[in-house]
Amino acid sequence: MTAVRVRHGLERLLAGHADHLRDQSLGVIVHPASVTSDLTFSVDALIGAGFRIETLFGPQHGARGEKQDNMIESAHYVDPVTGLHVHSLYGEVRKPTPEMLHGLDALLYDLQDVGVRVYTFMWTMALAMEACAEAGVRFVVLDRPNPIGGLRREGPVLRSGFESFVGLHPIPLRHGLTCGELARWLKEEREIACDLEVIPCHGWHRWMSWRETGLPWVMPSPNLPTPHSCDVYPGMVLLEGTNLSEGRGTTRPFELFGAPYLCPEDLSERLGSDWAPGAFLRPCHFEPTFQKHAGLVCGGGQLHVSNRDTFESVRAAVAILKACRDLAPDDFAWTSPPYEYEEVLDPIDILWGHDGLRKGIDASATVDEIFEGVDSELARFTESVKPFLLYE
Repeated sequence: MTAVRVRHGLERLLAGHADHLRDQSLGVIVHPASVTSDLTFSVDALIGAGFRIETLFGPQHGARGEKQDNMIESAHYVDPVTGLHVHSLYGEVRKPTPEMLHGLDALLYDLQDVGVRVYTFMWTMALAMEACAEAGVRFVVLDRPNPIGGLRREGPVLRSGFESFVGLHPIPLRHGLTCGELARWLKEEREIACDLEVIPCHGWHRWMSWRETGLPWVMPSPNLPTPHSCDVYPGMVLLEGTNLSEGRGTTRPFELFGAPYLCPEDLSERLGSDWAPGAFLRPCHFEPTFQKHAGLVCGGGQLHVSNRDTFESVRAAVAILKACRDLAPDDFAWTSPPYEYEEVLDPIDILWGHDGLRKGIDASATVDEIFEGVDSELARFTESVKPFLLYE
């Protein structure tokens, strides 16, 4: 195993950084990946170190990851291990209520994010920051590394009119920030008047892969089982807006994809040999055990990333969507709402950030045409976040 090179915010807090929090009444937003480098659950570690943890908050999939599938709500409950009350932030509410925050001095945020706009944890963070601002509660981010690195940004910036719980603010699909950096930027951008404190990682650099951090990998959600899943996720999550299986119900979600109406060999031939520098497609069949096409044999492929520094997941996914639409125009389809609490807008539009991808593919646009203007959007975003970066 690679030696641990990075100490994340939780471990720095436990080591004595921000000791002023030790005698305060604390709530914690947690999930299964909220662990120390020796895999101790953060709540257990904090209680063991003498911190006064009063209540827990669970994001999508729950505080202990009890909800396997996506878009399955969690209820409020009492944690069977600690006896603490757990408030669900993915159910009847997504923003903490004043009653949930009553009596707290600070709310700690200790979620492992994956660096993608449509991953709901960052919006749980933003809404919790707003709630803390209204309640006069300090908000503390225990920062963790971005598992897909902090150098590359990909995909369009969300446009006005396409906001949802998978995008509440203009951010690209792959944003290249940590949660601590996002919190600092969102506080300014959204004018959130909260008392924000970020406990940064020590030893993390933007070029690092997850393996190079030396930290153990714990699934932040049930369908991102490995760091390799995260490498392909920024683009392959777009398949949730189609009738293509994104591999849920298999052991390699987001790496496997396909549908009963696709021929793997035809798909491979359609994409060609140089469609995605840094990755190759293995034509294959698979049978999902749940979700789309459960119990049916799907033709498609598995993405194998050979060079994560050159692989562009979003561009690769757009090429896949275009190829599938071209090969099976009568069978390929966009899914309809509702999706992640959005009842009107098409799922693919809120995932992409506007309707350009859907309209472009339906009009047989090229991949380059679909990406027109994206580079300039990314350049503007990159400039806007520079003052809020915490790492080299």
